[in-house]
Amino acid sequence: MITVKKLRFTYPGASQEVLTGMDFHVGRSEIFGFLGPSGAGKSTAQKILTGILKGYAGSVHVLGDEVRRKKRDYYERIGVVMEVPNLYGKLTAMENLRYFASLYQAPCGDAAALMERLELAQDINTRVSGYSKGMKMRLNFIRAIQHRPDVLFLDEPTAGLDPARSRIIKDMILEQKASGVTVLLTTHDMHLAEDLCDRVAFIVDGSIRLLDTPINLRLRAGERRVRYTWQEKTRHEAETPLKSLKDDAQFLRLMKERRLETLHTQEPSLEDLFIQETGRRLT
Repeated sequence: MITVKKLRFTYPGASQEVLTGMDFHVGRSEIFGFLGPSGAGKSTAQKILTGILKGYAGSVHVLGDEVRRKKRDYYERIGVVMEVPNLYGKLTAMENLRYFASLYQAPCGDAAALMERLELAQDINTRVSGYSKGMKMRLNFIRAIQHRPDVLFLDEPTAGLDPARSRIIKDMILEQKASGVTVLLTTHDMHLAEDLCDRVAFIVDGSIRLLDTPINLRLRAGERRVRYTWQEKTRHEAETPLKSLKDDAQFLRLMKERRLETLHTQEPSLEDLFIQETGRRLT
């Protein structure tokens, strides 16, 4: 669905490249994540993929066509959520959705049902200028999916949302994947990437430093360990390498005596690996 080779880009008037040679591909129904700090080049790459930025070097194919030679129907087949919502403040939420729906040839989904799902139904006739950032983000997500795109580009889709509403967005993204939609997710939120992505690319200084599944990347950061607790007058806690668990006499004794209270595996996070590989934090 997406194939990128040797992608390079420099903003007009700038002396330094923002993208310094990216290579990656994204398969059908895959959620592919760009993970990295602000300024790493994630959003620039997405703007090239969506046709906003031109003048790039290299090859960028989406849905089988080179983006610099995209046809008018390209935007019929993609949906885009930018970190800053692009909505008309003087129009109501429903007026916004109806206007954007009118730009597409194919019928769009049930806007009212989507508003209900994202807890905006009570504000359906409210002008968007009166919406909070979180409300605008949810409405922007509806705008991006209502025409049933084949590829969905998401830039920080849960920014400004509380945990409950972030969960709704995450569930809807997974539903898009299940229906056959390919998703490219740009974020610096490691938890969002771990929850959703099939594969993640670490973006540093305009290039991909690492690319793999979240679990494989986490395992690169260090040894898997097991933490367990038990009661002996007071609560105790211990930790041991997973590969050595079968040789942990204390653990075996507690298990035999059925005195274990909790048992958890401990893997390094994506942020642990990112810091280990780059010396930087994601935020």
